[in-house]
Amino acid sequence: MSDAAGSSGAAREYRIGELAEAAGLPVRTLRYYQERRLLPPPRRVGRVGLYSEEHLARLRVVGNLLERGHTLEGIRELLSAWEQGRDIGAVLGVEKAVTAPWSTEEPVTMTLEELAGLFPGQVNAAAVAEAVELGHLTVDGDRVTHWSRRQLEATVALVRAGVPLGEVLAVSRRLQHSMDELAALFVRLIADHVVGRLDGRDLDALTATLDRLRPGAQVTVEAGFARAMDRQVRAALDRTLGGLAASGDG
Repeated sequence: MSDAAGSSGAAREYRIGELAEAAGLPVRTLRYYQERRLLPPPRRVGRVGLYSEEHLARLRVVGNLLERGHTLEGIRELLSAWEQGRDIGAVLGVEKAVTAPWSTEEPVTMTLEELAGLFPGQVNAAAVAEAVELGHLTVDGDRVTHWSRRQLEATVALVRAGVPLGEVLAVSRRLQHSMDELAALFVRLIADHVVGRLDGRDLDALTATLDRLRPGAQVTVEAGFARAMDRQVRAALDRTLGGLAASGDG
């Protein structure tokens, strides 16, 4: 600990190595944060830079925001707003309300052997890697976690009906791309017409509004997909019956 903290009751101060140790970070990370203006300059005593408890607290805020998925640039803007007198609690409250999980899926964990048993002869390293890339699976040693029990059960049903697992994963990739585009439409609507008009709006009111929007957005997608399935099934049935009629005429 630096000499500046030696007297009883004095505010503790740290040299950069001591601050790094207290924060559990490498010194190079602290220097990088300073370059990105995430960490204010230290107090200078000659050629020695001394950091305060406020620097340590700020590093903990940065760490918490990184864990919540914020980028360093986003964190810099939040901290800048804080320094300019804006209530960072309110800003983070909006962030929490907007980014609360939309999914309520139940994950399921099993061994790789158990996963292979669900898809006999079709689970190999390539299939697992593709499922991981798509976000369906996470792997921890010899255990895997599927993000959704319902989706896993649906995949098992398709494969048992005769659809190859590789085909299911290929369709899943296309479906994920389509869902991303659809979600982007909803996000733009919410960002432009709800979150983008926050001036003077109470945070509790925003949270309540978003809570009302969530089921509506999901119902819209589910109902739209069901309706599209009706159309596609009828069209496929017409083609099948037409082919049978043609072969019967021959």
